[in-house]
Amino acid sequence: MGEEAPEFVNGEINLKGEDFRTATTVGHKTYLISRSDDESKSTVSIRILDKSNKTWAVPTVLGTQPIHFEAHTAILVNENMILVIVSKGAPFVDSIWFLEVNTSFVKQQSKITDTEVVAWSKGVLGKSQKPVVISGPSGVGKGTLIAKLMKDSPSRFGFSVSHTTRAPREKEIDGTHYHFVERSKMEKEISEGKFLEFAHVHGNLYGTSIEAVEAVTDEGKRCILDIDVQGAQSVRASSLEALFIFVCPPSFEELEKRLRARGTETEEQIQKRLRNAREELDQSKTPGLFDHFLVNGDLETCYENLKRLVPLDDGSAVSDDSYSTMDSKATPSYTVLSKQDSEVLLQLEIREVEKGIASMLALDLSSLSGGAPGRTRGLKVKSVNKH
Repeated sequence: MGEEAPEFVNGEINLKGEDFRTATTVGHKTYLISRSDDESKSTVSIRILDKSNKTWAVPTVLGTQPIHFEAHTAILVNENMILVIVSKGAPFVDSIWFLEVNTSFVKQQSKITDTEVVAWSKGVLGKSQKPVVISGPSGVGKGTLIAKLMKDSPSRFGFSVSHTTRAPREKEIDGTHYHFVERSKMEKEISEGKFLEFAHVHGNLYGTSIEAVEAVTDEGKRCILDIDVQGAQSVRASSLEALFIFVCPPSFEELEKRLRARGTETEEQIQKRLRNAREELDQSKTPGLFDHFLVNGDLETCYENLKRLVPLDDGSAVSDDSYSTMDSKATPSYTVLSKQDSEVLLQLEIREVEKGIASMLALDLSSLSGGAPGRTRGLKVKSVNKH
């Protein structure tokens, strides 16, 4: 049940103990964002006003929230998200955020938790690289291909380590090959909305946690996800923008040969994997699911083809000096000058010991690229002028 909504007075919202600074309306809901202070720390407070029944609710908040929040400006990007610019007190690299209010991820988590849900996504200045989803039936060699990619360019790529409830095989290391967890724990975390995708495979649960993708993106690396077709379908349906690649065997007979050569499964397990492989090969043909198909008949040839799709040196850094030359620890002040179409114009001021620097920056919202839902979004920024 929602509580009675607070009233607007001259554009301000009066709520006991809190000074709401922005109110952004999306459809029939208004999202109120403020700083809430207690004795120990300052935190971000969010309330949702439902204009249809004049009640308000406190949503479940996912994602890492802004730490510095002395002052802010909120701008509606589209019906799915709100751009939040921390206009005072935040280091340069921590000043741009998005509040997801109606993305596919938020809708999914709201359905799972049966509550109102919002999710914070940090804005990454510069065009980030899309995560790469690599799928294929068991025994096709996708793990070997990913290992070669990681070995050749460890500073560019990071492997998203999946969770599973199955027992580790010989020489498998927890946290490296998989996060091996108890079924009850994984089911609990799935119900809490902590997984991007999950599936029942071979009688066990497999899944990719949001935290696992965050761990890679936080290092500034392009995330690689090794997941099955069911998982790929879930990711494709989420708000995570990714490149989807399916690795095929040269023939079904060769796939069976490789599975038997591993010597890690019983005959019953092999037959089960073969049945699942046939299903995955059929599902992979679903229109719009995979962007590229690779046939792993010869490992080196397949790897060369993979590198053409995911180059080792496709530098994603943006050299625009509007921020690349700026001290990432600087704490500038922003003033929003205008918003036109997909561009937001900011007045930026940085005070140094001897002089002040002022410039105008344009945030290009059309260049948004998705990181992990509730976590990061690539954003292009350009300098308009300097004086």
